[in-house]
Amino acid sequence: MATIKITAKDVKALRDQTGAGMMDCKKALVEANGDMEEAIAYLRKKGQKMTEKRADRDAKEGVVVAATSDDNTKGIIVRIGCETDFVAKNDDFVAFAKSVADKALAEFAATKEDLLAVTMDGQTIADKLVERTGVIGEKIELAAYEKLEAAQVVSYIHMGHKAGVIVAFNKANAALEEAGRNVAMQIAAMHPIAVDKDGVDATTVEKEIEIGMEQARQDGKPEAMLEKIAQGKLGKFYKEKTLLNQEYVKAEKKETVKQYIQSIDKELIVTDFKHVTLG
Repeated sequence: MATIKITAKDVKALRDQTGAGMMDCKKALVEANGDMEEAIAYLRKKGQKMTEKRADRDAKEGVVVAATSDDNTKGIIVRIGCETDFVAKNDDFVAFAKSVADKALAEFAATKEDLLAVTMDGQTIADKLVERTGVIGEKIELAAYEKLEAAQVVSYIHMGHKAGVIVAFNKANAALEEAGRNVAMQIAAMHPIAVDKDGVDATTVEKEIEIGMEQARQDGKPEAMLEKIAQGKLGKFYKEKTLLNQEYVKAEKKETVKQYIQSIDKELIVTDFKHVTLG
């Protein structure tokens, strides 16, 4: 059988389509006897084998992208994970993460599994991740996907794509471009676990009361006083761990996040937020 000549143009065309390295593209074309579709299939198989091989690796590095729709009523966060900081800082990898985020915002899939099944450039996002694994040689995964829909959603990307926040408000307000970003920055810095105390799950509340009672017991407090002391500690927990009750970190005067928000609009409230970080 005659040997097919693989030209630089062929290699570039395959690289443009798959993002694989020049040598990998050339090898794929040689293995496929110059057939472009077969070469793409070869690269995908390589990626699948690499994915299986690295399935137990940690993909704690990566890129977090937060974005909102043009009308600011929808927001998403995606985290594309990889194994090393070196890959995470690569411009092509960041661009890939942003392209997945753009698709996530456009499709607004219900779950992470649904997003993996979305088609992008002729492939599902799941297949794209497998292909990237083969190209890069590290475990690449969709590590997180969050979404919110509300009257107005504000997004914020923290520390060069190491964390992302989206915040939902009950009404649209022109001042929210700045104020919403300030609230998102508060979330990124202070890591609240819920919007308000009503959003803290019962298991967490019970655990905090139990801890508070045991601390008071260790301090020698009377048994009859333990629950009252624990309830006081729970109030402090709410102030530290729920968004609206936290002290607003950018305030010139002492005020809570709720007071800051209501200084913008007395009827304005945060309805929900999502916070995704690396690790």
